[in-house]
Amino acid sequence: MMKQLSFLGILMLVSIISGCQVNSGNSEVLKPSVFKDSISKENIQLIDVRKPKEFKEFHIPGAININYFSDYFLDSLKVLNPEGSVFIYCRSGKRSSKSVKQFEKAGFDKIYQLEGGLVEWKSNAFPTVSE
Repeated sequence: MMKQLSFLGILMLVSIISGCQVNSGNSEVLKPSVFKDSISKENIQLIDVRKPKEFKEFHIPGAININYFSDYFLDSLKVLNPEGSVFIYCRSGKRSSKSVKQFEKAGFDKIYQLEGGLVEWKSNAFPTVSE
């Protein structure tokens, strides 16, 4: 048991030092170029979990806004198809990472996050739109 704990501790430390993102549950973190290619396919659900004001400033084309900080966030996920793939992002990846548990609670099992959020998306000069 002690050897297992030491191994897990070392594994976590290496992950933290190397900057790797550990995938949570049914979620996978995708690099911006892979995320971009993936959302170009039909029948995907692209969700921006930032606040509405942030969304209006700019967002990825085709995204819908479901505010992670809303009291109704979990209820809002019910308008989506839990059997379909869902691609989520925010500004830096923190909110989207935190939202994964809520997506899982809502029955989603194919959840993809944008690594580095819109910060990384824009640094790759990928398109955004504003309202």
